[in-house]
Amino acid sequence: MEYRKMGRTGLKVSSFCLGTMMFGRQVEENLSIRIIQTALDAGVNFIDTADMYVNGVTEEIVGKAIKKKRDQIVLASKGGHVRQLGKRWGDQKDSGPIDLARPRPFHAWPGHEDVGPNDMGLSRKHLMQALERSLKRLDTDYLDIYYAHMPDYDTPLEETLRAMDDMVHQGKVRYLACSNFRAFQLCKSLWLSDKYNLARWDCIQPPYNLLTRDIEYELLPLCMEEGIGVCVFSPMAAGFLTGKYEKEKGPIEGARFSLAHQGYRYNQPYWNNSNFAAVEQFKKIAEEHGKILSQFALAWVLSNKAITAIVCGATSIEQLQENMAATEITLSQKELDACDEVWHQLRPPRLFYGR
Repeated sequence: MEYRKMGRTGLKVSSFCLGTMMFGRQVEENLSIRIIQTALDAGVNFIDTADMYVNGVTEEIVGKAIKKKRDQIVLASKGGHVRQLGKRWGDQKDSGPIDLARPRPFHAWPGHEDVGPNDMGLSRKHLMQALERSLKRLDTDYLDIYYAHMPDYDTPLEETLRAMDDMVHQGKVRYLACSNFRAFQLCKSLWLSDKYNLARWDCIQPPYNLLTRDIEYELLPLCMEEGIGVCVFSPMAAGFLTGKYEKEKGPIEGARFSLAHQGYRYNQPYWNNSNFAAVEQFKKIAEEHGKILSQFALAWVLSNKAITAIVCGATSIEQLQENMAATEITLSQKELDACDEVWHQLRPPRLFYGR
């Protein structure tokens, strides 16, 4: 297993980070614990979870699995994701820009009837509460990394940063991070942390894969310039880059794309003719070099020097072992160039405002 430095910090994490979003739902508890233990035995020291995964059940499972090995593990969780309000609180309000990058209102994550307006977002009140609840479920007194799960357009960024800075000073969090933030938002947070001498975000978690490369334009250069770790989620496009799907047949029952909000609706942007055609080309590139597409796709992400780790889940021991093997694969320049050609078909080069 390869270990990489988290941005400019001294923290070292395995390049394979075990994602846990499906534990407690698609994967039952006993198997989830076995998957976690298998990953740890293989040298994985990095586990990623969040408070809204199965409404906290996932964190409880992770806590049980790592209890005897807690201090050997880099444990990351997240707080602040938008959740569905309980009916008694009225209509859900959607904040933030509606633009080319986000053309529709964000779909709130399913919660329960007790979820109120302060049970989400990045306010001091909610984040402090969310952290305490995560620590309890995970049965630990600290997190190695705590992410602001998504932007909150109703809360000043300074309020969020000051609250997270307090978490570090209280000893409850070692490093701070953000997920799903745009480049300008990360840059603004770094400026505020510098201006007010606050603990800064040392890691970001964006989506990145062979079909989703837009972070290369602004976000990755910023991260390399400022020493920010990048731990990407959806490195196989929610399983789309396994090549197992056929457009005419629809999502496979029981696979990621068939799981309601966490499945087809959540990942629907991948389900189009252009991406299916691209996957066929990627299959040929991988096969020509004796690799299966899923491992090839993961190895491609890790070939980027800006990437710290891939956040990758598994629904079986066999799938986990297959995915972890990708960390041992080195792609040639010829393979990387072939992938670039496919990307340019998906996103033809256009006039770009930066030089």
